[in-house]
Amino acid sequence: MWSIIALGVGATIGTGIFVLTGKAAATSAGPAVVISFIIGGVISALAALCYAELASSVPVSGSAYTYVYATLGELFGWIVGWGLILEYALGAATVAIGWSGYFSDFLRATFGLVLPAALAKNPFEGGVINLPAALIILLITALLMRGQQESDFVNKIIVSLKLLVVGFFIVLGAQHVHPANWHPFAPFGWQGIINGASLVFFAYVGFDAVSTSAEEVINPKRDLPRGILASLAICTVLYILVSGILTGIISYKLLDVPSPVSYSLIHIGLGWAGAIIAVGALAGLTTVLLALLYGQSRVFFAMSRDGLLPKFFSEVHPKFQTPYVSSFVVGCVVSVIAALAQLDVVADLVNIGTLAAFTLVALGVIVLRRREPTLTRGFRVPWSPWLPLAAAAGSLALIFKGLPALTIECYLLWLVIGLFVYFLHSRHTSSLALEPGESS
Repeated sequence: MWSIIALGVGATIGTGIFVLTGKAAATSAGPAVVISFIIGGVISALAALCYAELASSVPVSGSAYTYVYATLGELFGWIVGWGLILEYALGAATVAIGWSGYFSDFLRATFGLVLPAALAKNPFEGGVINLPAALIILLITALLMRGQQESDFVNKIIVSLKLLVVGFFIVLGAQHVHPANWHPFAPFGWQGIINGASLVFFAYVGFDAVSTSAEEVINPKRDLPRGILASLAICTVLYILVSGILTGIISYKLLDVPSPVSYSLIHIGLGWAGAIIAVGALAGLTTVLLALLYGQSRVFFAMSRDGLLPKFFSEVHPKFQTPYVSSFVVGCVVSVIAALAQLDVVADLVNIGTLAAFTLVALGVIVLRRREPTLTRGFRVPWSPWLPLAAAAGSLALIFKGLPALTIECYLLWLVIGLFVYFLHSRHTSSLALEPGESS
């Protein structure tokens, strides 16, 4: 079980804590962002248990696309897969924008270099192009096209470094907290706390690495729920400590930056500490970028394999044995988004795609229970269907109560485009449509 907990903590601690904490505090919740993290953690735990049951029931390991495709059918599988395309692409853009902020802080704190605003900020923030964000995406894309992935050993070192940096900030930052900065505690009211929960939900999306390990767990019925809940509890506690200390060091009004953790220390004159934080954050965010861009290629490959996307997305390079076409296309598109988009806008779109997938996965548990009551399950969600319904309801509540109307409208537009693609093309080229005797 300890390995499950370590996997969950390592996969979950990342962008949310290093990038979105300050944005949520400054624009949504104020110091009450700590409550936002609790709400997000509870809903994530409910959804994670649903993921765990499907991961131990569906014979093919995979993402929400695989689970929904197997339980709710091709159309809903397409909807989730189409949403995951958006989620992974914009997720990588969000991380790249945060990476750029920490890179700029590192240069400023270590060498006294300040990047020109025209080259370090998007047009909505007074700049022209966020060049570091675009370049890091292109660099990682090139690495993935050549098949160079981080080894398990190196990944564990980086995860350890990431956690050490978080611990370093907690210990040092606690000595510079001014309680007056926590007043008012909830300047935007209860609605602001919900808005904050919808924004920082990004912080929990890594938990699916735990649920998809169901087939490798010796005793999934016992160890999976314990591992999931323990890892999410640890992450939530760390999020609460970091966000509480962060809003105590400086006013929440000053935290609307892509690198709030290092920025807060640099702001109070601890440039050396800010540089240390920036290095750890850069390392951690780089591994997250690798995982997101690699995951995007996996989603494209799975959907192309099922005939829902053109076959060239699953073409493999003859020398490097990588899906180089999809990696190249995704890398170019994401680099443009990272260079020009606002942090909170892309983060909100990632969150709505994730929450929509969570909703369908939770409903998939209920459907599969009714459709295949005798199916062998390594893990069963307790109190079904009530707990899956709670996961779906909580996810929908964060969508409609916490996210901006513009985000919902943009997601619906993306969904409509996806449905046009499905009914005009993918439905007729899918594996199901091409099987003899099967109706499309």
